[in-house]
Amino acid sequence: MATQEHVRRQFGDVEDNELRLEKDKAEQVIDALNQDLADTYVLYHQLKKHHWNVEGAEFRDLHLFLGEAAEHAEEAADLIAERAQALGGTPVSGPAAQEEHAKVEYEGQDVYDIRTSLRHDLRMYGDIVESLRDHIELATNLGDHASAQMLREILVEVEDDAHHIEHYLEDDTLVFPEAMDR
Repeated sequence: MATQEHVRRQFGDVEDNELRLEKDKAEQVIDALNQDLADTYVLYHQLKKHHWNVEGAEFRDLHLFLGEAAEHAEEAADLIAERAQALGGTPVSGPAAQEEHAKVEYEGQDVYDIRTSLRHDLRMYGDIVESLRDHIELATNLGDHASAQMLREILVEVEDDAHHIEHYLEDDTLVFPEAMDR
């Protein structure tokens, strides 16, 4: 079995790309994409945590929704990583590197009631929405319309999932009010 012992590209180095985006512009977009990638993985892990730990009268619906939302995040992460690579960069990978590059903060290992958990998710979604909007503008201004379009499509999905969480957090529920006070 052959082994490869040399590094082909150092993380942070950007190679010329066949997409004809100038290297200095590609570097800026790749930095933004790596932040988006890291943020998306932090969101993914938090959503999976809530998917695993959700309980109560609305368990089934929330369990399914959180699983789907985590899948959306995972799909977005894959698109972002592949775009960073196509631009000549290296996608950020591994928990420590993702934590270092992320602008959003994971809520930690503790398990909270579902309303608190969803509020944490909604806050993270809001931060990601703002960041995606900034990065769409950056990519557009740098002439990288394909990255901007990809991020727009991801933004639509992120906003849709956030909007669903807003609905779950509304006061109207089938659960008796005294059960919500526990």
